[in-house]
This record gives sequence, C-alpha cells and structure tokens, in this order.
Amino acid sequence: MGRLTLEETMRAVATFAVQAVPGAEGAALTLREDGRPDTVAATSDFVAGVDRVQHTFGQGPSLTAMAEQRVLTSDSLGSEEQWRQFGSRVARMGVHSALALPLVTAEGVVGALTVYARSKHAFDSRAAHLGRLFATPAAIAVQNAQVLAAATRTAEQLRRALEDQAVVERAVGILISRSGSSPAEALDRLRQLSQAEHLKLLATAERVVEEAARTARARRQPPPEPV
Repeated sequence: MGRLTLEETMRAVATFAVQAVPGAEGAALTLREDGRPDTVAATSDFVAGVDRVQHTFGQGPSLTAMAEQRVLTSDSLGSEEQWRQFGSRVARMGVHSALALPLVTAEGVVGALTVYARSKHAFDSRAAHLGRLFATPAAIAVQNAQVLAAATRTAEQLRRALEDQAVVERAVGILISRSGSSPAEALDRLRQLSQAEHLKLLATAERVVEEAARTARARRQPPPEPV
C-alpha cells in the first residue's frame, strides 16, 4: 500500500475510531492549526454539523478534551452545564452522546478525537476504555503524518527555490554574454530591471530567459525561399 497523505491519514483515524468504540455513529478529528482548533476530518455530515456548532460557540467536548488533556464522556449533551450553547444546539440536531479523547504524545497534545451517537447514554465504561486504547496509537499516527507533511512541504519549497535560482542564474549568464560584464554586475543589472519593471526578480529573470529563447529560435529558422 502506498504512503497516505496527511488528509488521508486523518480520515482513516476518524473512520477507525467509529469501528473501535462501541456505540459510535460518527467521529471527528480536531487538530490545532496555526494556534486555533480546527476539525480536519469528519466521518459523516451530522458529525461535521456538530463540530461546526462547536467551533461557532467555542465550546464543546473536543475543545475541552484538548485544553484539559483528559477523556470526557457526555450521556446527554443537551443537559451539559459546561457547554450550554453547544449542547442545546446539537441536542436539537438529534445528537445526545459524545466521547472525547485527547490525542497526547510525548511532545504534548496534538488534537482530539471525538465520537458521537444520536442516542443518550451511548458510551459506557468499556467504550471509554477502548477509546483510550485507540487514542494512543492514533495520536502517534497523527503526529507522524504531520511531521511527514511538514517535511514534504519543506522539500517542495527547497525544490522550487532551487528552480528559481537556476532561472536567475541563466538570466545573469545571458546578460553577461550580451555585455561582457562580471556576474556581480549582471546580477545588479537584473535587479535594476526588476525594479524598473515593478516585478519580482524571478519574473524579470524569466522574461530575460524567454526573450533570449525566442531570439535563438528566430535565428535558427531558415530564410524564406526566394520568389
């Protein structure tokens, strides 16, 4: 099997949580993105709707589980004093039970995995125990996927930077061939052109390279046949 992307890993973790926890009808995975909690995977539309309510009011089991790093179980969300607005709204949506599991690694909390059910008292002590057992490898899988995704982004940024540098170096070489200037002088000339054109250095370099390529192609074209 090929390597999963970050998004695919998040969806897989949420899907397996529904299978691992008795009574679960859906699951949502919440991670902290740019300092803010965000639901990155939901197994069904009703779960996505529940988490939208949670983020709208800034309260709910996933957010509390992440903040306090503890497992939370609610048998009747509509009766929860700590999440009055959230609980009241999702109860009207027909969702009454939740089991929120913080995803904790040696480096700290990486997110929360919350399973939901439409019935009340859906998650007993066995469900909570199995949820805890599932949360440990799930946290590691999520963290590893995040690290891999970050490394992939860094590698892509480096590749693009190297490609951009190659274009600039080609443009500098073209200017050197035209004027006989030194590399430093040609680079200064390229910078002056970019400032005069109100373009980034890379865009000006691309223009210089493209113009040189067009000129070279025109020179290679055979002369027109005499009439």
